[in-house]
Amino acid sequence: MNHFERIRGALEGAGLDAVLLTERANRYYAAGFDSTGTDGAALITRDGAYYWTDSRYIEAASERVTDAKVALTDRAHPYTRLIGETLRRHGVKKLGIDDAYMTVRDWNMYSDKLSCVLLPASELLSGLRAVKDAEECGLLIAAQRIAERALTEVLNDIRPGVTEKFIAARLTFLMLSYGAGNVSFDPIVISGPKTSMPHGVPSEEKIVSGEFVTMDFGSLYHGYCSDMTRTVAVGSVTDEMAEVYGVVLRAQEAGIAAAKAGVTGAAVDGAARAVIEEAGYGPYFGHSFGHGVGVEIHEAPNASPANDKPLPAGAVISAEPGIYLPGKFGVRIEDVLILEENGNTDIALADKTLTVL
Repeated sequence: MNHFERIRGALEGAGLDAVLLTERANRYYAAGFDSTGTDGAALITRDGAYYWTDSRYIEAASERVTDAKVALTDRAHPYTRLIGETLRRHGVKKLGIDDAYMTVRDWNMYSDKLSCVLLPASELLSGLRAVKDAEECGLLIAAQRIAERALTEVLNDIRPGVTEKFIAARLTFLMLSYGAGNVSFDPIVISGPKTSMPHGVPSEEKIVSGEFVTMDFGSLYHGYCSDMTRTVAVGSVTDEMAEVYGVVLRAQEAGIAAAKAGVTGAAVDGAARAVIEEAGYGPYFGHSFGHGVGVEIHEAPNASPANDKPLPAGAVISAEPGIYLPGKFGVRIEDVLILEENGNTDIALADKTLTVL
């Protein structure tokens, strides 16, 4: 899978003759091939596509990258030389670049070596990436199923005396065993009072009966991420724990009901936030309702109070409200939604009722 043609089709409207992609996620989106760091470059012109990489990846790239000319870069043929020669052949005058990711040093280098005007193109790429096609959605769903399979298995391991790190390691092992290429981010597994920290770090802390365990994790499948959070209890719950869990679940349901193409990110966030505020927990929901998910775990568009733009059909966003009571506990529940004209598809199948293990 690649998106050369889709990017090419957007060049004229953006006022660009070509776009040069050096950032890892954008390269993957364009070419469907991954290499670490800055070890690769994709160039899409109005009538051609090119992919360059070094000796470590050239064989794999030659096999995987289709609909583009693949070539080797080395000391005798540095990126700037190969790119510059290609730009001259195509008569490129206006070149879009990864302005949101490119370092000042690289900007200066390309400005000095390339005989064309460099223009920002990150917004163009983020807009294209925000709308997923059917194949991308299929990969996102496959990644979700891997994570859910791991969750089903790891619930058998959660008990008093087991450490947060052990559960995080088990989730990682299980997702890799079930077909993930990697984790989409380091799993968050926290328990007890630490669940009040949305991005707490797993430690040697042992799980205790009568407390919550929050697991936020995801798998990477063919370059696409899954993202889910489940909060479970061990042994028993207090009335307050059950109440807060219920509020978070109702808030998520309200946000999901509001989420569809054409609605602003702020409106989706507001539907969930209103439930939490009405229950008296407004100050304890500090982050947004959701973020885009794709080749990166956080990408456009966002369902946040700051996003007053309509969400497009085909956007994929997380649905993850939470309540965090410092020093006591926290609850977060997260699914992923594919937005449609008349609603959305929640691709998560895992149970969301309060589970007491």
